[in-house]
Formats: sequence, C-alpha cells, structure tokens
Amino acid sequence: MPWSLLGILLAVCAVMCAVGFYKFVYFLSIGYGFAIAGGGIAVFVMYLLNPTETPLWIVVIQMLLFIAYGVRLSGFLLVRELKNVSFKKTDVAKDTLAKNNEKKMPIFVLATIWVFVSVLYVAQVSPMLFRYDNASTDYIVPVIGFAVSVFGLVLESIADNQKSAQKKVRPDMVATKGLYKMVRCPNYLGEIIFWTGVFISGITAYATVGQWIVAVIAYICIVYIMFNGAQRLEKRQMARYGENEEYNTYANKTPIIIPLLPIYHLNKK
Repeated sequence: MPWSLLGILLAVCAVMCAVGFYKFVYFLSIGYGFAIAGGGIAVFVMYLLNPTETPLWIVVIQMLLFIAYGVRLSGFLLVRELKNVSFKKTDVAKDTLAKNNEKKMPIFVLATIWVFVSVLYVAQVSPMLFRYDNASTDYIVPVIGFAVSVFGLVLESIADNQKSAQKKVRPDMVATKGLYKMVRCPNYLGEIIFWTGVFISGITAYATVGQWIVAVIAYICIVYIMFNGAQRLEKRQMARYGENEEYNTYANKTPIIIPLLPIYHLNKK
C-alpha cells in the first residue's frame, strides 16, 4: 500500500473540504466536489513528478473526469447558494432561520467529521492512485470505466437541469417528467453510475488485498450514501406532498433510484 502517497492525497482532500468548518453541510457538498477535483489533480502532479509506465493519457482522462465531477457539483451548489442569498434577506426567511437556529457544533465534532470525510474522499479517488503507483499499462478496462463515468456524469447533469426547469413551472410539485419518469432520483442514479465507472477503471490495477478493500469500501459507501440521501429526500417529500394524490400516484409507480427495480419507497413509516 503506497502509504506516503495516500498521506499526501489525504492532506490535499482535507484542505479542499475544510470549507465545512464554515458551514457543516459544506463538508458533504461543496467541499466534497472540491476534494474530488483536488484529489484528481494531486495524483496527476504525482505522476508528472515521478512518472510510471501507466500511459499519461489514462491519468489525464481520469483527472479531467474528477475535475468535471467536482466543478459540476460544487458549481451547481454554489450557484444555488447564491440564489438563496436574496431569499435569506427577507423577513420571512429571517423568522424561519431564527426558529430553526441551532447551536454550532463543537470543534472536536467538526474535526472528527472532517477527518472521516477526508479519508472517504481519498478512498474514492484511490483507484486512480493505485493505477499510477502500480504502473498498470492496460487501457481497455480503464476506457470502459471512463465511458461509464461519463454516462453517469451526463445523466446527473441532465437530471439536475430538468429538476430546476420543472420546479420553476410547478414549484408545488416534485419533478415528474423526463428522466424523472424513469426513477424519482435520477441524479442519485447518475452519481452511483459515475462511481461505478471509477471502480471499474481500477479493476485491473488493484495489486493487493488492501487496495481491493479500500476501493470496494469506497464504492459501497457511496452507494449507501445515495440510498440514504434518497430516503431522507423521500421523508421531506412525504412531509410536504404526502396528502397530494398526484404525488402519491407518481411515487407508488416510479422506482425511487434504480430503474426496473421495484423499490418504490425507502421511507420508514
């Protein structure tokens, strides 16, 4: 296991997601995108400083995919934050925020979360690092993985755009058209597909049991996080639209995250 390189990668991801100390949720959102993009760049720099037999173009493509993922995610969330600034200045928003005002988390709690998510982000980027460090020269499997990741990234982007467009027309209802006819959380599906591609891209590069464990745990974690996110989203939607017949009809016939898989609800009633 390349512990020294993993340590460097951990330092980079930790710095990139430290924005979470400003607002806790940023550890898992804006800081997440920053960390993935920064991690990809860090491995690329490692390659430039100490090249291996791994083809340069393989490293470059993987880095660009991580940058595209991070920029899209953090950019989307930053734009949404900026759009909310004007709302937060209204009297209604101020009253709402005052009612929901929570005590700031203790610094040791924030630090613990920071370390945990930093380690997770390193694990997610690790397939790229393992391929470089193990000097893997094959390209067929990585290309297949890259194609899967691109598909997931495009799917996620389209889903977010479709949701924004539909909410402008019908703010009183969840998105139900386009990709949302297929599943209720196509953006989460795109996220899973993206990281499936990352895992696939490293299959022929994992050289030790430890590397396999890191890659598999990272993949399982992201899948779990997406299903957990879908569950929390469903709870919020049930609270808001639970009495809406149109919503219930849609939710009862549309899989929540995986197409054709008859799992329609994750909300524990």
